[in-house]
Amino acid sequence: MSTTLKRVYGYVAEFDSASDIYHAAEKVRDEKFQRWDVHSPFPIHGMDGAMGLGKSILSWFVFFGGATGTLTAFLLQYVTQVMIYPTYVQDKPANITTLPAFFPVMFELTILFASFTCLFGTLILNRLPRLNHPLFASKQFHRFSDDAFFLVIEARDPKFSQEGTKKFLTEIGGKNIELVEDEV
Repeated sequence: MSTTLKRVYGYVAEFDSASDIYHAAEKVRDEKFQRWDVHSPFPIHGMDGAMGLGKSILSWFVFFGGATGTLTAFLLQYVTQVMIYPTYVQDKPANITTLPAFFPVMFELTILFASFTCLFGTLILNRLPRLNHPLFASKQFHRFSDDAFFLVIEARDPKFSQEGTKKFLTEIGGKNIELVEDEV
């Protein structure tokens, strides 16, 4: 007989409409919860603001990835075509004035490095790939992609307490509040 240890992941609360979950998100934000999320079958306009989310850092990663691609392409071409093996084409000088000839490769490597940075940055920031998630064990969470709106407050939040958080979710209009556990 094997016993599986479980730890509390958090609470899942269902809301009736996009408007209800929007206002609930504002209340959770105002209570200064830090580890929580909203799940809905479609994007809700203004939800980022209601949750208090700022701009993603991913755009900075992509910018620096693209800049690295540009610099890599420039150095690769300049060192090989000007310094190591000067190439004279139609009696044009082999120096920095040949920069326009480098643009196609610089453009391509900028796009390549930026796209790879975007892909891997997204995977890292979203902590993916993750083959299983504690919310998959919820009896009702599978409906979020069809017709239900859910707000999840995680147990690792500093303000989380089993009684207090459940009471708070009830006060802000949450229904079918379920405690979700994760296998250790």
